[in-house]
Amino acid sequence: MSPSPAPEPIPEGSLTIAQLAALAGVSTATVSKVVNGRSDVASATREQIESLIRARGYRRQRRPAKSAALIDVLFHELRGLYSVEILNGVQEVAREQRLGVVVSEMGGRHVPGHDWVEEVLARRPLGVVSVFSGLTTEQSDRLYSRDIPLVMLDPTGDPDPDAPSAGASNWNGGLAAARHLAGLGHRRIAMITGPDRMEAARARLDGFRSGLDMAGVPVDPELLRHGDFEIATGRDLAFELLRLEAPPTAIFACNDGTAVGVYHAAAKLGVRIPEDLSVVGFDDLPKAKWTVPPLTTVRQPLKEMGAAAARMVVALAAGETLPQQRVELATELVVRESTAPPRGGAVRLTPERP
Repeated sequence: MSPSPAPEPIPEGSLTIAQLAALAGVSTATVSKVVNGRSDVASATREQIESLIRARGYRRQRRPAKSAALIDVLFHELRGLYSVEILNGVQEVAREQRLGVVVSEMGGRHVPGHDWVEEVLARRPLGVVSVFSGLTTEQSDRLYSRDIPLVMLDPTGDPDPDAPSAGASNWNGGLAAARHLAGLGHRRIAMITGPDRMEAARARLDGFRSGLDMAGVPVDPELLRHGDFEIATGRDLAFELLRLEAPPTAIFACNDGTAVGVYHAAAKLGVRIPEDLSVVGFDDLPKAKWTVPPLTTVRQPLKEMGAAAARMVVALAAGETLPQQRVELATELVVRESTAPPRGGAVRLTPERP
């Protein structure tokens, strides 16, 4: 009896379902279930197949016919007008393309859990827009291996510089805020930043520092506070700044929510805006023009950012090559009544009201 022929060697590079099944020692049906996001596979087997896909790759030759006409939008939390404005932009594009929109919220976390990835794979959306959050490498790879495009909007953490993303010109916005305040004559200019893990917040800080440097205003570390974009934190940090022996005459708050917190602290301490303290925010949410006094702020086009990210998803899903991996929309300083030239002398505080 002649010996059985040796099995055909499996080539390097991306593998077919049959080749993945041969390497894993399982049926092609099992591999197909994992590839298609089915949950009825043992966890050890699923991990073995996922590891092979990450190591060797698996790419369909064309998009599956069963892809749903959906855009998945992932938010770290759905609270406030920031999320609403971005979602309005995504929905505008979805209506144009006759697509539905699925919204997921992570309850304040910035990395989605395992269940979210499984749900996305089962839905088979046209693509995913991840807002103010970051996926793990494994999660991104799982979407990529199923031909589900991922576009980041204001990502957190340390995102892949080659990953498609959309955002605003945050550096220029920070620069404009610093130059505006310095141009009014302020020299004791404080800043309350956003979260250090957020790329946009770091860019605003860098632009602000550059603007002060260009204006010949020294950057005083005592006047820098690290915030988290929350109103309460902005209030607490503004209390610290305004109680310094030599308090600032101006504060650049890295988002409008933080600026509202500064307003609250100033009111408690009897500090008048803008007579005693100038305040600049960042976002230009609709409420900014209704604060008392109306807030000077850096406008970032949130609705347009959401629309840009959605258009990138649609283009990638159609197999198009993006003209640029990073879409950065212009910011604009909107001057209202919360900024004015500084008055001479230190700010005199009144006792805090209960």
